[in-house]
Amino acid sequence: MRALLGYYDDIEIVGEARAGAEAVELVGELRPDVVLMDIAMPGLNGIEATRLIRQQYPHTRVLVLSQHGERQYVLAALQAGASGYILKRALGSDLLGALRAVARGETYLHSEVSTVLVDEVRCPGERLTAREKEILAHIVHGESNPQIAASLSLSVKTVGWHRTNLMSKLNAHNAAELVRMALERGLVVDEG
Repeated sequence: MRALLGYYDDIEIVGEARAGAEAVELVGELRPDVVLMDIAMPGLNGIEATRLIRQQYPHTRVLVLSQHGERQYVLAALQAGASGYILKRALGSDLLGALRAVARGETYLHSEVSTVLVDEVRCPGERLTAREKEILAHIVHGESNPQIAASLSLSVKTVGWHRTNLMSKLNAHNAAELVRMALERGLVVDEG
């Protein structure tokens, strides 16, 4: 990475960290304009390191570089304060463009990542797993987590985890909203 970026006159590499906590510390010492952050870092992961950097050094922007293009990683990085997200397979001119955009104060999302986010907005119910749809049907019928767990031979904790995911995916803030959205979007059929 250092060799690739070293060819460009408008990019100066001021430091390099091998772990998340080290990255946060170096940002405090070096005050870079942009940090290129990997999610998979030992100790403090890249998401948490991004959150700390943005809290402690709000003028430093973070561009996340990851092999993961899945929704949960992208959303976590953006919620942590990342200014951009690029996939590792897009190195080269895409990386250079992303760094320059983030340095200018713009947001940069790799095309595959932006597709994931557009799908998130357009059709949130279509990305529910079969198990989530099954649990959602039980929720719509007014069953509690222990009742659902017993019915599906799952732990109460697992049902709670699925309920939390459903609320996040459907952007619901409580059970009533979750039921309303499920019915409005035709994700389950109210049998009465």
